[in-house]
Amino acid sequence: MEQDQAVAVLGASGHTGRFVVGELQRRGFKAVAVARDETKLMASGFKERGVECRIASVDDPASLASAFAGVAAVVNCAGPFLDTAEPVVTAALRARIHYLDVTAEQASVQDIFAKFSDAARDAEIVVVPAMGFYGGLGDLLASAAMGDWSSADEIRIGIALDSWHPTAGTRNTGRRNTAPRLIVKDGILAPLPQPAAETSWDFSDPFGRQDVSEVPFSEIILIAQHLRTGELHTYLNHTALRDIRDPATPPPEASDESGRSAQLFQCEAIVQKGGETRGALVGGRDIYAFTAPLVCEAVQRILDGKLRSSGVQAPGAIFDARSFLRALAPAQMIASGVG
Repeated sequence: MEQDQAVAVLGASGHTGRFVVGELQRRGFKAVAVARDETKLMASGFKERGVECRIASVDDPASLASAFAGVAAVVNCAGPFLDTAEPVVTAALRARIHYLDVTAEQASVQDIFAKFSDAARDAEIVVVPAMGFYGGLGDLLASAAMGDWSSADEIRIGIALDSWHPTAGTRNTGRRNTAPRLIVKDGILAPLPQPAAETSWDFSDPFGRQDVSEVPFSEIILIAQHLRTGELHTYLNHTALRDIRDPATPPPEASDESGRSAQLFQCEAIVQKGGETRGALVGGRDIYAFTAPLVCEAVQRILDGKLRSSGVQAPGAIFDARSFLRALAPAQMIASGVG
């Protein structure tokens, strides 16, 4: 990686955006903090840390062009992504810079693949939607578990949180994201049956057996882009669902100097083919903080010049999933199962 290579973070003053800015700095990038609210941006403490701050709005293409001047990539942390992804990808294409976001919204990911695949390939840039905890992580785990199999009978993703204190951005996205959720049934994308299926999942300690419901996120769209499977389902534990569905659940609270909350999580992919089962599991703290090393590892791998791919891509299609997950070990607990 070229030292001091600049990477813009749109939505930098938000909860996840602050973690991403800090992780970029830790990795030696020059982070450029971009937000629409100048007051919040100036109060973020970025300038005191040597971070350049720029003001831009997704409604103003000229401001985005100015914000992305001189950077090599942009990480979009400003949801709802149904509203922000398209104008920001358009601006990235014009600037010929790489684009990544952290959306959990299936419809946003579908739109990016449908609208920008040819243009991104022609511009020789990489566009990676949903490179966050919900989305990219499940895709990488499924890819790691799949290994050398060319197809699977079923892929299941299980997510357990000991609590889910949503950010304001998560609340706003939930209100905006009303599109029907999709799964893979009989090898094709299909609407999630209602009522959603309920079952149990045996996670590793400290979670153990958890009651879960089927709640597909953006990993479904990513995985369906490059892995062949007859069935694809994501399950979330009821503890997390009770928190996120309760409007009185407060936002996350920092438990250490890094700003991470005390929340614990596990995400597991189980792949079945014939009578054989393979799996991959990651556990750690704070799903929002975890998104920072996840998306920044992707940025680093794109900007190191070794990728030969361009266009709109799922992470599991362009990165070595096992190597990628192992690279996160210094920042997060990586459980056995990823090789």
